[in-house]
Amino acid sequence: MVYVLLAEGFEEIEAITPIDLLRRVDVEVKAVSLTDNLIVEGGHGIIVTADITLEQVDFEDLDMLVLPGGLGGVKSISETPAAMDLILKVWNAEKLLAAICAAPTLLAKLDIIKGIKVVCHPSVGSEIMNAGGSLLHNKQVTYDRNLITGKAAGSSTEFALELIAIMRDSETSEQIRRAIT
Repeated sequence: MVYVLLAEGFEEIEAITPIDLLRRVDVEVKAVSLTDNLIVEGGHGIIVTADITLEQVDFEDLDMLVLPGGLGGVKSISETPAAMDLILKVWNAEKLLAAICAAPTLLAKLDIIKGIKVVCHPSVGSEIMNAGGSLLHNKQVTYDRNLITGKAAGSSTEFALELIAIMRDSETSEQIRRAIT
């Protein structure tokens, strides 16, 4: 099961693209609201209905946790102790963790990116480097240990295709690439 955290102010394309493309290859994905309200508004006013609440996440069933960016969404996640606890629990259990755009800063706050190759939005790169992450400038997506990171909204498709390659295989990812381009 892949869980995608949706917090008020999330970057819509960074959440919806992975949900859409993973579901096209029959990966079970659930959008997760941080609150009891399943209706979540993204940073650009798009309203999304989550599948479940944070309290309903089944950690035993979790294969991957996806953290979309968007400064508002990242701030909302960082201010939700249960969400931050889940991220840390996923990391410590060495389950797959994916973060795009500003979301890798959540990992910096949790002090879990030392020595790990990371891409992120250029505006938050200093936070990653200050936390000891190895910031890559020439990539849209990177995969190091159990962490997949994406650069920004424009990298959402490449990010989602990498998630497919990991959850399924490279051939399936290429089939989806060809189908959507």
